[in-house]
Amino acid sequence: MTERASSISQLHPRIAVFAREPLLGHVKSRLAEEIGEASALVVYRAMLARVTGLLGSADIADWDLWVTSNISHKDFITNCNKTNIYIQEGADLGAKMSRTIELTLQREDANAAVVIGTDCPALTADYLQKALDALSSGVDVVLGPAEDGGYVLIGMGQPHPTLFSTIDWGTDRVMAQTLEAIGACGLSYQLLDTLWDVDRPEDLQRLRLLNPPLDWDGG
Repeated sequence: MTERASSISQLHPRIAVFAREPLLGHVKSRLAEEIGEASALVVYRAMLARVTGLLGSADIADWDLWVTSNISHKDFITNCNKTNIYIQEGADLGAKMSRTIELTLQREDANAAVVIGTDCPALTADYLQKALDALSSGVDVVLGPAEDGGYVLIGMGQPHPTLFSTIDWGTDRVMAQTLEAIGACGLSYQLLDTLWDVDRPEDLQRLRLLNPPLDWDGG
């Protein structure tokens, strides 16, 4: 544990949801190879609605939608108050997450930032609460590992841009490289349970078994 790892008396977290603009042929490309672009878009829109619906109903933290483009897309407006939709800034995924965390923590009403995506329908309110509890205890970084070697969640109470600058995004080395960076910075961390996300055609069977089910025409 580092010197900073003392409990935070009152946590004011803010959750950033990363999302792509739902456009045909621009989301879930690996799924589209198996089920077609139209069906892949349906799956993506359903997952977007699921995570925003979860945050809206759980009411465990304030949250914002950070999107790749077009904050006025009807799906974004439907799923999130328009005043809480922002464009991601940065050259790659790491730069975008780092900048989002920096901007979130500049707010007077936030002393912790958690970034999640839309690709993990197994994410629950309890899982998010465990992440917030970890940050409240004073841990520098909390991570939600993904089965594919990445992560489905990252949270921190201070910006740590180094954790995003030397990562091979989109590979199975993301989590390992992030942990190496955390160690090199002398930061404390906590790992949550490993979850699965939806990237490949074989993940569709899990979607069909979700409880509650994901609202898509998956057969």
